[in-house]
Amino acid sequence: MKPEDIVGKVTHIETIAEGSGIRELLRLRRAHGDGRRKKKKGLAHVRLPGGEIIYAEVHWYEAHGVGKVEYKIKHPIHDE
Repeated sequence: MKPEDIVGKVTHIETIAEGSGIRELLRLRRAHGDGRRKKKKGLAHVRLPGGEIIYAEVHWYEAHGVGKVEYKIKHPIHDE
């Protein structure tokens, strides 16, 4: 999923892991460089490849100097 697929703002943002608490830390460093990493989650409207827009829980990683990377849809939410 690309950041352009998010329609509007991400709300209810929470940090769910940071630093050595991130399981994929080594892979993230190799792919995106060093930085103080955090894994975050939030709720957003997301445009699927077929054009349908759903409300879902979205996870991503971010680091100072690198920005937000690797967005993932984790759970579609039927009620807003």
